[in-house]
Amino acid sequence: MAKKDRPAVPGWMLEQLRQIMQPLPSIHEEEAWVGVRWRVGERTVVHAFGGEDQLFRIVFRGEPDEVAAFAHLGDPYFKAGWGGDTIGMLLDESTDWTEVRELLVDSYCLRAPASLASRVDRRTSATEAAQRNGTKR
Repeated sequence: MAKKDRPAVPGWMLEQLRQIMQPLPSIHEEEAWVGVRWRVGERTVVHAFGGEDQLFRIVFRGEPDEVAAFAHLGDPYFKAGWGGDTIGMLLDESTDWTEVRELLVDSYCLRAPASLASRVDRRTSATEAAQRNGTKR
């Protein structure tokens, strides 16, 4: 049986993720083995990709108690098959991007050196971050 191809993450989803990630100190975007990931140094903060089931996902980091809680919430969350601190989330047209921003900023703060994480205002809204970054929501 032939493997199904993984679709590329749609441009509009990548733009939403870029608006969230670009304001974070020393973050960089790069192609991953599949999809796109954002890293601080050599540590991955979030990885976005299409699955063989044609659905789009992000995986990111969380505190251990958060991972357990999200795994029990169900759709759109899932427990990734690797890493005890990894949370997965399906993305689609109904995704709450404000919530995604909060989760990814927390992931960044867990992965970044303390000197960078301390520069992040976790209370800043996605709109404020986008305005500061010169983009519009």
